[in-house]
Amino acid sequence: METRKIDNFELQLVPMQEEHIPRLHELSIAVNWPHRPEDWAVALALGEGVIAFDEIGRPVSSAMMFPLGEGVANIGMVITSPRLQNHGAARWLMDEMLQRTQGKVRRLNATKAAYNLYLSMGFQPFALVLQHQGTAIALAGEDARVRLMTETDAAGIIETDKRGFGSDRSPVIEHLLTLSEAMVLEENGRINGYALCRRFGRGHVLGPVVAASEEDAVALIRPLIALHEGNFLRMDTRHPNGPLQAALEQAGLALFDHVTTMQLEPIGKSPQLTVFGLANQALG
Repeated sequence: METRKIDNFELQLVPMQEEHIPRLHELSIAVNWPHRPEDWAVALALGEGVIAFDEIGRPVSSAMMFPLGEGVANIGMVITSPRLQNHGAARWLMDEMLQRTQGKVRRLNATKAAYNLYLSMGFQPFALVLQHQGTAIALAGEDARVRLMTETDAAGIIETDKRGFGSDRSPVIEHLLTLSEAMVLEENGRINGYALCRRFGRGHVLGPVVAASEEDAVALIRPLIALHEGNFLRMDTRHPNGPLQAALEQAGLALFDHVTTMQLEPIGKSPQLTVFGLANQALG
């Protein structure tokens, strides 16, 4: 693939492969991201990307794109080694991702460090994503509509996700279901909400969480929080100052950081349900 000289480094851009996971893990550690090798493996199973190496084979930058249904793509896992930040490496890899996603509605979640770069490339802010995390504390209460997922619920969960996310990202949900504990909210024989919880980073992540209201989202995550009481838990949400954020704080998941959801094209019509918890920041 293409080579380019950036700040006296001769860089080579190559397609991301499973064999690169140990080097990608090195790269994410360098910028204090929590991703384990297993988390990189999930990303590679669901998307595609590129990685830039220097002359002696050190990874210096990465970027990925994730198809999320017909006409929609998220760009994520954009990392640049600290020694090359602000020298154009990230823009080079972002240009590659924009080429690969032409004709799609493109979204990403921008860290504070990358926000101005994405703004300069035409992305516009849409909403803040609040990263809540901490040692989980079980919440009191229960909701009779909420139960553990069974094998027959997969199709209903995928349909519910379409109603919340606004496009068909079924390959993503199908893959995450194999890795997750799952709760569903059932009303009159129909699934009207679901929540997944899987191993990620320092512990477990709650997400995706799709429901009709914040109260329903709380009902869905409550039993999952109880399952992980005393352990590290994280949830990323775009919904501040309401019942969901209050429940997360009460459950020991304090606000830790935030990123900004940005879009290059209009989002489109509002879905019937709401995504209250992201799968993660790369996948949305």
